[in-house]
Amino acid sequence: MIRKHTRRAAKAAFAISLGVAIVIGLFAAVFARPAHSAGTTVVIGTKNFPEEFILGQLYKQALEAKGFSVSYKENIGSTELMTTALTSGKINFYPEYTGVIVQVVFHKNQSGKTAAATYQLAKKLEAAKGYTLLRPTPFFDTDAVAVTNATAKKYGLKSVGDLKKVGTFKFGAFPECKTRNTCLVGYKRAYGLTKVKFVPLAGISAYQLLDNGQILAADVFSTDPPLGKNSKYTVLADPKHVTGFQNVAPIVKTSVATELGSKFTATVNAVSAKLSQNAIVAMNKAVIVDKQSAAKVAKAFLKANGLA
Repeated sequence: MIRKHTRRAAKAAFAISLGVAIVIGLFAAVFARPAHSAGTTVVIGTKNFPEEFILGQLYKQALEAKGFSVSYKENIGSTELMTTALTSGKINFYPEYTGVIVQVVFHKNQSGKTAAATYQLAKKLEAAKGYTLLRPTPFFDTDAVAVTNATAKKYGLKSVGDLKKVGTFKFGAFPECKTRNTCLVGYKRAYGLTKVKFVPLAGISAYQLLDNGQILAADVFSTDPPLGKNSKYTVLADPKHVTGFQNVAPIVKTSVATELGSKFTATVNAVSAKLSQNAIVAMNKAVIVDKQSAAKVAKAFLKANGLA
């Protein structure tokens, strides 16, 4: 009988210890889970040009390195298409330019008078619609009007308003430029450019058309590699700030940012903080000129800066 009781006691003790172990294991498993939910996916979208591909890859890879679930949708299109993708729920995160948010997304005639004021206004406008604007990058990338050095010298062009000296001229840009306050509409209104023939770019380099004489002026981006040191192009000054201030700030659905928590926000902000003007120009060159993939360039940058 003593042996039976001993065996029963041993079995009971084992059962209790096993039960405790299971409970402790389950308890530990719950609290060992990352702060973000495994079911919450950051769906990153990008616009339709190389700098956006680089930005998308930077945020994607940095978040994945921290254990977040990421879905990536590259080359969706213009700001208008990005806004539709965001509001329809096809994406919940994308990098946008602060002045574009104010003037293109929310159709304000002008941005703030400074980069900081533009960011704060964009942040306020997005918040009212249920989106959070994370911290802006140090670098900015504005639309800019460029001509060849030869053209600038021939007509004495220094600012956008000087194009009135030329008479009728062809102006090349992405199709959406034609109807934007931050582009052709704004240039016409601010500088009185009435003799402009718009040439929409469709997979054709603006610089190639300038070189060939097919257009006289072009809408370009201020971080384009051809505009670097010893460039053969002249960027015309925009003293009336038609293009606004254009630092990049990621837009994320507020409910997603809240659910994923401070680790998510800190990861994204850490990437943005490292994106200086020199850094983004160098990465643009690597992708556009040297033909490296945006994914490879982003990976090298993140590794060099301890972000992945």
